[in-house]
Amino acid sequence: MTYLTKRQREILDFIKGFQESEGYSPSLEEIGAHFRLSAVSTVHEHLANLESKGLLRRGWNRSRSIEPLSEGDGLTVPLAGMVAAGLPIEAIEIPESVALPPGFTGRGETFALRVRGMSMTGDGILDGDIIVVEKRERVENGALAVVLIDGAEATVKRFYQRGGSVTLRPSNPTMEDIVLPAVRVEISGVVVGLLRRYRTF
Repeated sequence: MTYLTKRQREILDFIKGFQESEGYSPSLEEIGAHFRLSAVSTVHEHLANLESKGLLRRGWNRSRSIEPLSEGDGLTVPLAGMVAAGLPIEAIEIPESVALPPGFTGRGETFALRVRGMSMTGDGILDGDIIVVEKRERVENGALAVVLIDGAEATVKRFYQRGGSVTLRPSNPTMEDIVLPAVRVEISGVVVGLLRRYRTF
């Protein structure tokens, strides 16, 4: 998984800044002291997560061997909030960021949203997934779009407009279309990517 929590981003930025100012990597104890983490095991867990995401590597059994890796052509974008794949929900900001793999960014301004609901399963979008969105004001009919309803409630659906009416269509056949006057619907962007974290039990 390539998304970063706020703390993971802070730790990665601290390591990079420490290397630039000191010329070598911080120790686990120095990282823990900076973030007031009492257990070195907590620092180790954060570093292991960053390593699994391909953002740093560590030499085995060597001190000060933390090496941040280039994120290549990728980009870190804001995780802008929740979006409904079901009934529209109020847009909620989340203080996190997402490190996108190369090729996942849109052509313009890009942001990410965490999905809540199961209305878009036919498009492979599941509850808990993160969608990558390219900001747009217009999309073609049939586009997988993120829209705001009445300026406050966010949802992701297939977008269709005919005259003054907009249909927001789920890809889950058990759920019904949402049909609204076009003046109530504001397009936020089009979905260009999908990130998913697999959980182990």
